[in-house]
Amino acid sequence: MRIIGGELKRKKLIPFRGDLTRPTADRVRESIFNICASKISDANVLDLFAGTGALGLEALSRGAASAVFIDSAPNAVKTIAKNIESCKMADRAKVIKWDILKNLNCLYGKNAIYDLIFMDPPYTENAIEPTLKNLMNSDVVKNGATIIIEHAVSKSIPENIGGYDLTDQRKYGKTLVSFLTVVLQKKFPETSNIGI
Repeated sequence: MRIIGGELKRKKLIPFRGDLTRPTADRVRESIFNICASKISDANVLDLFAGTGALGLEALSRGAASAVFIDSAPNAVKTIAKNIESCKMADRAKVIKWDILKNLNCLYGKNAIYDLIFMDPPYTENAIEPTLKNLMNSDVVKNGATIIIEHAVSKSIPENIGGYDLTDQRKYGKTLVSFLTVVLQKKFPETSNIGI
């Protein structure tokens, strides 16, 4: 597995050993980054179910400002840390071990607003809905941000969660990539009785 484009092009990544992680195929990753190319420069990236960190590192290679990688598997977290070090991206990247399906409280108080979010949950789990709910409840996602979800064709994007619009879907064999745009409700100040 290698970085496909940007300053780290052709840089080899350390693979994750085990059955819990399924790396994004190079052709799918290349297609994803071709589609979202205009959104990468200076973006704050969040890579959920990060595995090897390939998606977030690809974004950093192509000019993203920062990336936070989250995964619950200890071996994945170690692999991501090694890949960050190997790519010399420690000043722009952070890895967190966390159960994303429980909540995303690990992001509270970090003062980061994310522009580009990657989600690559295990195909065997019903992880899309709880992850989207936790993401929308985390209050760290920028209005207009892009969420890119790689999932099985059999897993649909839930329609009962507010805060985003499904804008595009691309099918690659048994893989479906869904592109969402965050549409946050405007918060209006409470009305005042002063002067009435």
